[in-house]
Amino acid sequence: MVSLSAVQTSNARIAATLSTTPVAVSIGATSGIGQPGLLQYSQHTAPQNPRVYVVGRSQPAADEILQQLRSIKPDGTAEYVFIKADVSLLRQVDKVCKQIKEKENAINLLVLSQGTLEMSQVEKLPLLPALSYYSRMRFIANLLPLLRTAASTTSSLSRVITVLAGTKEGPINPSNIPGKKVSKNNHGQISCIHTYPGFVDTGLGRSITGITGGVMKAAYLLMKPFHTKHYIPFEECGDRHVFLVTSSRYSTQPLPQGVVVDGLDTAVGSNGHIGSGVYTVDEVCESADARGQAQLEELRQNGVKEKVWQHLQDEFEDYGGVGDHVLFLHTRTRLDRPAFYQAKVDTTILTLLLQL
Repeated sequence: MVSLSAVQTSNARIAATLSTTPVAVSIGATSGIGQPGLLQYSQHTAPQNPRVYVVGRSQPAADEILQQLRSIKPDGTAEYVFIKADVSLLRQVDKVCKQIKEKENAINLLVLSQGTLEMSQVEKLPLLPALSYYSRMRFIANLLPLLRTAASTTSSLSRVITVLAGTKEGPINPSNIPGKKVSKNNHGQISCIHTYPGFVDTGLGRSITGITGGVMKAAYLLMKPFHTKHYIPFEECGDRHVFLVTSSRYSTQPLPQGVVVDGLDTAVGSNGHIGSGVYTVDEVCESADARGQAQLEELRQNGVKEKVWQHLQDEFEDYGGVGDHVLFLHTRTRLDRPAFYQAKVDTTILTLLLQL
């Protein structure tokens, strides 16, 4: 595991490492799992006068967190922009991205933490995969040109972090997956990190009814008294997310991007290669173990990515193009499946597709 002290040492060096005015886009951080990371990131990058786009659906929640963010640097030199949107709706995702593109030529960080365990429907899509999968892939596809522009600048960060269930991938049925080729060629410029935050009491479990909500509430009650690997305090969760988006440990090779700390070597990527640029990591910032690597390798060897692409051509409906990226929207996801099962399917697809 990466110790909390190592994480904090790395984070303390951010101000001396990052370029002036880093630009970040944070989706779903007005509450929940993304909030502590946003607050900690703003604290550590304050000397660089960061510009952060905060996307969420609740104006009151946004007002509260914006007040906290602006209090970090009250002179107004840091810029925090709230964009109100329901990002479970893909037309809203496109609208948000259009607004950002009108103002920015490049972005350094894209942090995706939107999610729910509810299984209602939006745009004829189950809400869980709409937020944990479709919405995230649409943001990546839309904003990829801006991330590439940032990557073309020497030593500049260009990184995507998606907070869901990294290292928890498992077998999937390739005949029953919605998927997408995000990019024709990433050229190894942009780091993509799929992370599992652990058990963090964000209030998510309290907002869910039924069996799933009961399981979540029980899990929090059982884990909270113990500072184990799996229970992560709210503030530590933020520390670790900031570490993931700024540490050179998760760079693309051969050149390190981000904060360098002695003793923290480049991580093993999701394909088993050091510094591959795509990482699936757990709640203590460690890469998938041998079992997880083997599962992902088996999926690759079985041509699951290629089957996803062919499935798109054969059966998915074309929702709309984004330059040279096309997102197809059609799903066979069954609403009677447990939310945890669907989340495992989504997380496996997400890790595979970040490798494209």
